Amino acid sequence: MLDALRPTPAVNSDHRSVVAFAEANTKGAGNDVERAVRLYYAVRDGIRYDPYSLVLTVPGLSASATLEAGRGWCVPKAILLAACCRAQGIPARLGYADVRNHLSTERLRQSMGTDVFYWHGYTAIQLGGQWVKATPAFNIELCEKFRIKPLEFDGTEDSIYHPFDLDGRQHMEYLRFRGEYDDVPLDEIMATFVKYYSGNMVEAPSGDFDRDVEEETRDKAS
Repeated sequence: MLDALRPTPAVNSDHRSVVAFAEANTKGAGNDVERAVRLYYAVRDGIRYDPYSLVLTVPGLSASATLEAGRGWCVPKAILLAACCRAQGIPARLGYADVRNHLSTERLRQSMGTDVFYWHGYTAIQLGGQWVKATPAFNIELCEKFRIKPLEFDGTEDSIYHPFDLDGRQHMEYLRFRGEYDDVPLDEIMATFVKYYSGNMVEAPSGDFDRDVEEETRDKAS
């Protein structure tokens, strides 16, 4: 349990900016469940989802770097939530799964060469004597544009994506759970990306994700 509370170079829960962010978003909370729920929404909606911000280094994935950037893909957002929980004395780990995700852009699909997102990140938080999954990746504005139901989290049940969007189209399919870790398994993530993504994709695709989302959702609406 101590390993799920300790800071690491990536889950840098002792960084002053992480501590300050966690304190600001839990002020007045009565218990660990309420604190974790508040932190979930602060990370989900306060940090924009941006897969074009892909960085595969420990400093680039760190919670403090994600806070500074104000955006990140699923893995650093999950790291940030874990760090904030640890900063509040709540045990938290990093969880991963391979998913088939239909929330993407044409540029991203071409760059990846597949619709499978390997090592999709979530946060496992110990609350009320059990580990619950929280997935803070997609901010509410992004969900609204793609017409998917935003993921809610109440601190008592797992929060993972539903298989269909609001129009009944397939959205997210969980293919394989890769386990939960006290620190980011960066070497394993990089090895998988190099193996499965076209063009040895270990760098972010160029472009503006928000602009591409606008074009993608406008084309679907028309």
